[in-house]
Amino acid sequence: MKMSVIGGGSTYTPELVDGLIENAHHVGLEELCLMDIDHERLKVVGGFCRRMIENAGSPFSLTLCEDLDQALDGAGFVISQVRVGGQAGRHKDIMLGLDHDLIGQETTGVGGFAKAMRTVPVILDVCRRMEHLCPDAWLINFTNPSGIVTEAVLKHGREQVIGLCNIPVNMKMDAARLLQVPADKVELDYIGLNHLSWVRRVLVDGKDLLPDMMDKLSGAGRPVNIPEELEYPHDFLKALGAIPNSYLHYYYRTKEALAELKGREKSRAQQVMDVERELLELYMDESLTTKPEALDKRGGAFYSTAAVELMRAIIEDEGSVHVVNVRCGDAIKCMPDDCAVEIPCRVDASGAHALALDEPEPRIKGLMQHVKAYEELAVEAAVSRSRQTAIMALVMHPLVADPDVAIKLVDEIASVHGIRWT
Repeated sequence: MKMSVIGGGSTYTPELVDGLIENAHHVGLEELCLMDIDHERLKVVGGFCRRMIENAGSPFSLTLCEDLDQALDGAGFVISQVRVGGQAGRHKDIMLGLDHDLIGQETTGVGGFAKAMRTVPVILDVCRRMEHLCPDAWLINFTNPSGIVTEAVLKHGREQVIGLCNIPVNMKMDAARLLQVPADKVELDYIGLNHLSWVRRVLVDGKDLLPDMMDKLSGAGRPVNIPEELEYPHDFLKALGAIPNSYLHYYYRTKEALAELKGREKSRAQQVMDVERELLELYMDESLTTKPEALDKRGGAFYSTAAVELMRAIIEDEGSVHVVNVRCGDAIKCMPDDCAVEIPCRVDASGAHALALDEPEPRIKGLMQHVKAYEELAVEAAVSRSRQTAIMALVMHPLVADPDVAIKLVDEIASVHGIRWT
């Protein structure tokens, strides 16, 4: 089986390759193709990945290419991890928000919207080419904003797509660590959208340990290695009846989050640029044959775990449960059936099948529906390039919600990223 990674020059790629080396015999991997339009990055990252593979006894071959059609031709799986505009574009997205005293973040608010506007057309072009070159292949989408991109593909690209994010597996691993139980014993009642999700129950051997998790997150004995984004008053968590994922602090603690973002000496994009320079220098070391510890600074913990386990579930027809981004169908009655949601799915050879969930409570449902309305408009704007739709998408976003600001932002996005609205 051939697997192709679009955006293979990413400094994340060695993390994925490490997981593929460990599981090559399970997934039947014969050829890994890394494709990227950045020649120098592909040469450096690809060179390091080649040494990793050779050091492991060459369980599969590696191809490097800059031609999309060559990468897609005959692939069984296509992994999308592209960043249109690079980290420089991400920095511009962040500043679009902060310059208007709005949250500046690559997937949330105006930053996520701007990224979607330049990314969705690129991914849909990949889908069109897949129809001719690898029509039976699965597209595994890591490209952010993952929920919006996945929904755009489902509506305008292809059915065989699954959106993937490492947040769900991170939440599972955090629960296992805090509760001091094996990760395979933990089952999460997980509901929401990509980067807008909640855990309503934490089941260990059938017992709900959500109250214990809440105590761990908000009590006096709170572990020091829990991210500040998960620090909430116990009364709030009890009232919410769920544990929010880390991105929800942009909604629940907007003022504090904005102040923190504006107070940074460097944006997250600039910080990542520094980390990537360090990583690329390490990758150029001919003696390096295993992934360096410095890769942890890049973020994306358990990225490889999520991707490899999902592909194994499809290839081996496992029927195991994974939290992924898929078409909602009738899994959540209060959500549009053709929208993308991030929920538990049973995954087998025919794909990811959404599991029916208890309806979201009003304290969760309201924000889910509000943000989903924005996402539906964002998909429409990305495809149609309608200025009016773009304006309404930003007006609908809870972190913008101002017509005058939305109009300015839509015109600034056009100027900054060269987008032509109709």
